[in-house]
Amino acid sequence: MSKNKADELEAMVAVAVHGLQEKKGLKIVSIDLRDIGNAFADFFVICSGSSSRQVDALADSVEDELRNSLGEKPKHREGGENAEWVLLDYYNIVIHIFSEEKRDFYGLEELWGDGKIKTYEE
Repeated sequence: MSKNKADELEAMVAVAVHGLQEKKGLKIVSIDLRDIGNAFADFFVICSGSSSRQVDALADSVEDELRNSLGEKPKHREGGENAEWVLLDYYNIVIHIFSEEKRDFYGLEELWGDGKIKTYEE
């Protein structure tokens, strides 16, 4: 991967994290999957919301920040019907926003624990 591509990905992660922090996301982490052979993305960004309303607001904030700062739009948005989990797919970066219960149930940090996990301030 070229240095420019790596820098672009890391900038997208930083902007997405900022969007989550703006709406008081809980337990924000990124997982760098670039050294994992079978990963379908380069990064996961994972966050929890304390209510369905907050989960929706967090997803909207990430979309707004990435669109306004970098001109990026998600390829796909999934899971907003009951707002227990929202996935934003930006090809190389996938953002998962969960209710606290669903995050514990899916355990993505454990599933992808071979990646480099970075924790962010809330």
